[in-house]
Formats: sequence, C-alpha cells, structure tokens
Amino acid sequence: MPLDPQLQTLIEQMQATNQPSLSDLEVTEARALVEQMATLVSDRKEVAEVKDLVIPGPAVEIPARIYRPGDGTLPGLVWFHGGGWVLGSLESTDPLCRSLAAQAGCLVISVDYRLAPEHRFPAAVEDAYAATRWVAEHGPELGLDPTRLAVGGDSAGGNLAAVVALQAREAGPRLSYQLLVYPATDLRGWYPSYEENWGYFLTERDMRWFEGNYLNADSEKDDPRVSPLHASSHVGLPPALIVTAEYDPLRDQGEAYGEKLRADGVPVEVRRYQGMIHAFLGMPVDRAKTALQEIATALRTALASPPGSIG
Repeated sequence: MPLDPQLQTLIEQMQATNQPSLSDLEVTEARALVEQMATLVSDRKEVAEVKDLVIPGPAVEIPARIYRPGDGTLPGLVWFHGGGWVLGSLESTDPLCRSLAAQAGCLVISVDYRLAPEHRFPAAVEDAYAATRWVAEHGPELGLDPTRLAVGGDSAGGNLAAVVALQAREAGPRLSYQLLVYPATDLRGWYPSYEENWGYFLTERDMRWFEGNYLNADSEKDDPRVSPLHASSHVGLPPALIVTAEYDPLRDQGEAYGEKLRADGVPVEVRRYQGMIHAFLGMPVDRAKTALQEIATALRTALASPPGSIG
C-alpha cells in the first residue's frame, strides 16, 4: 500500500527543515539530535511508578529505569532501545517504555547499555545479557515474576534482544518471550528491502555509519552475537513476535529471522505493518498508536502465565 498519509506529511515537514542525516554528524551531535527529538513527544503514558537504578555490569554499572504500571507481582520485559548501537538512552525510549508498561500491564526495565564507538562490540551485548540475568535473579525484590520474563527492543535493541535470547537459552535465565521490533538480524546479508526502502529515516550511509562505529572489523558480521540469523541453531528459543514495516530497509532480514525461528520449531508471529517506515512506533501517527496497542496486547497475552503452564 502507499506510504501512510500522516507519515508522508511528517516526512515532508522534516525535509523542509533541511535536517542533516545522522551520518553527516559527529557522534555527539547525532546523539543530541536524537535526544532533542525525544523531548518533542508529548504523549507519555502515566504509570504508577518510574524508578532509576543501576545494575552491576561486566565492566561498569549499567543505568536502568523501571516502569511499574500497578501493584503486586507483575510479569516483566527487559527492554533495549534502538539507535544503531551508537545513539539512544533511557530518555529517548521513555515514551515507548511507558506505553508498553501501561498497555501490557507488565514491569518494563529499560537498559542503558554502553554505546559505540566508545564501547564497541561486544560491550552492548555483554551489558544486555548481564542486565537480563540480574533482573531475573532479583525478580522478587523488584516485584517481578521471573517465570514470566521477556526481552525486547527496537532496531539495534531488537538485535540485542535476539542475541540475549540465544545466550539465555544456553546459560539462563529461562525467558518466556521475545519482542523484536524491526530488528537488525543479519549485518552480513543483502536484501531487496534495502534497495527498495533506503531513505525513510534510515539511509544506506546511515547503516554503514552505525556498523562502522559498532564493529571492530567487518569479519564480526559473521558472529551470531552481531547477526543472530546466523546462529547454528534456533531450537529452544522462546516464542517471538517480530514487528516489521513495509517501507523499512530492515524489513526482509526481520522476516527472514521469523522464518528461521519457525523452521526450528519456535512459535513465532511476524507482523508487517503496511505503509509504515523504520522507527514508526515513536512517531505521532494514528497507525503507530494502533500498532503499539496491538503489540502491547500480544505481550500481555504472552506473559499471562508462565511457560508450559495450563490456562
């Protein structure tokens, strides 16, 4: 279908400001731009409690933020923000985390993993996995049921969530679900959606800029911790919802990951949102709000009971 009319208007408005591409900026400038854009989001759901904390990490303490939508012991989602492993923060992902917590009825733990290029691969992976293990181990004191724990993220955060799910399969904790929102799953491949969709908030130059800042060498693209699509096996991973967008360069690799999971017997749902672009969930358009509600409903259902329980 055509590009969503509200998105088309938004894109035209941004083009009229001659805003530079992220890859044309210094890293510090690009980060400042992302944070500035986040402050413009006025739709921030109210939740019962928002609390900052630090989690012991493999190198340094990891800042995190907990969103609690209500009382009692709740299921949880460990969330990793997008931004190409270079950009993003607890603040930039705050509106999305609030919405997920409020609408899914779960505790959301947002993780501020180390960013590149100051901390290249595998720093972000190490922080993401360490934070997930810590949350599972400290569930009772957080008011979280560790038998109903999911990982999730958008874009680069979706990449990290997929990688953490692979690591947790081998060494724990047991996860109930993975929510992968337009995830990067294969940095070594080439897909038709690249050529079809470069330019909608993610250009080829931007993608190469992110990769160049994140990786130490191109050979690391073969590592399953960078390209989880190329893990030797996906058997035994938790059920997944993979969200893709019709006009997203990353669409095909996200959907390829869904096919890989399905082939290895993992329950998976792939939802392609027509007329949408990369990072659409954070944009002020009606279809994004509807999609977020649908995603939150799927998360709520998935975490309603522990894995393997009846009812």
